[in-house]
This record gives sequence, structure tokens and C-alpha cells, in this order.
Amino acid sequence: MPKLVFVEKNGAEREVDAPLGLSVLEIAHQNDVDIEGACEGSLACSTCHVIVDPAWYGKLAKATEDEEDMLDLAFGLTSTSRLGCQIVMTPALDGLRVRLPASTRNAQG
Repeated sequence: MPKLVFVEKNGAEREVDAPLGLSVLEIAHQNDVDIEGACEGSLACSTCHVIVDPAWYGKLAKATEDEEDMLDLAFGLTSTSRLGCQIVMTPALDGLRVRLPASTRNAQG
């Protein structure tokens, strides 16, 4: 089973099983990782914002324009920020590392 490493807000690392075809957000929820996902992965908020380890960022599919628009609303945006609902596990992402931002901004109306 592929693995995914979450670096939590306090710096603790959690390695979890990452079933292929599931999003980082879905995997987080299955493992009680503290990612909100207020819009339930419908690309209508930025509460599943994660910061991808720079070594992994180039292995991800390019962000869509809609994802970029939502990321503009994210708190603590970085050059390797992505939405967890838009990162889907593939064999190439086995071992992916993502850090949870210090906080999120729920701009959902």
C-alpha cells in the first residue's frame, strides 16, 4: 500500500496508508488528520490547503485554474501550496509529504 506523510501543525509526522485513487483530503479524513475540507472536496473553499514538500511538488499534476483561484484565498500560501482535495494518490506519489498550514481561512459563503 502506498504511504502518505502528514506533517502536522505541531511538527509531528504521521505516516498513513494512502489508497490509490483517493485524494489527500479523503486520506486525511480516514486517518483523523486535522484538515477541514468544508466544501467536501467540491473545489469551493481553501480549507484543505496543504503545503507540499518541495521534493514532491514537481511530481503532482498541474493545478487547474479553479484550484489556483481557490488557493488565492488560502491562509499562509506558499510556492508549493495545493488543495488536498485535488491531489489524487498514484503509484508515483508513494511517500508524498505534505505539511498542514498553521491555520485555515474558511471563506465559504
